[in-house]
Amino acid sequence: MPRLSVIIPTLNEERYLPKLLDSLGRQTFRDFEIIVADARSLDRTRALALDRGARVVPGGSPSIGRNAGARAATGEVLLFLDADVVLPDTDFLRRTLVEFDRRKLDVATALVTPLGERMIDRILHEFYNVYTVAVQKIFPHMPGFFIFVRRRVHEKIGGFDETLDFAEDHEYARRASKKGAFGFLRSARIHVSTRRLDRDGRLTIALKYLLGELYLMTRGRVPPGAMDYTFGYDKAVRRESPIKILWKNGRSLWGKPPKFPPEA
Repeated sequence: MPRLSVIIPTLNEERYLPKLLDSLGRQTFRDFEIIVADARSLDRTRALALDRGARVVPGGSPSIGRNAGARAATGEVLLFLDADVVLPDTDFLRRTLVEFDRRKLDVATALVTPLGERMIDRILHEFYNVYTVAVQKIFPHMPGFFIFVRRRVHEKIGGFDETLDFAEDHEYARRASKKGAFGFLRSARIHVSTRRLDRDGRLTIALKYLLGELYLMTRGRVPPGAMDYTFGYDKAVRRESPIKILWKNGRSLWGKPPKFPPEA
């Protein structure tokens, strides 16, 4: 059995997935498998994954796909990635796994660097880095595009909450950090796409993430359907005014807290 299982949820990712799979294929660390959990892509995503040696299983939303990939995985350590990230160098997996083991972590993420040269994107991502590191002891965050977790911890908490459609990764981080040692890896950064910022607009995404934080702080999770946020990038998005964004996505903040099932 492989030491590491890399799990990637996909939906029509023929443009981005090959870049990630190629960066995985160049790694010096070789003891891993790749599982693509595909949500019925209509393009060549599945074929491209199979051509590059990945195993493809049925997926769905990001949470459903990650859980499906984890069930199919055989590795002792799980690494959840998004299709549009790129591993920055050929020693990335070896280096991060060594640190993961040396520090005796059970769940971990990394700081982020945007793919692209725009200064505003660098500022936004560094703000995210500073904020998430500052609050990691009391309010752990893990973006779904890069999560290291030991299988036993993932299974102990019942995986990702498949009812959630926004900030499900940070909600997962909160539960996982209660069952094992959590930390930020210091040996590498993960390079992330800015395509959602490009499509939806930087102000729109900043406001939605701000509202998401308020939901997490006050409710523990973002109620399903509360945020206008979709999986996939095929459809064009009409940009809205800041007032409309705040009202449309923040209405549930002022209502009665919804009832959620008990935590695992």
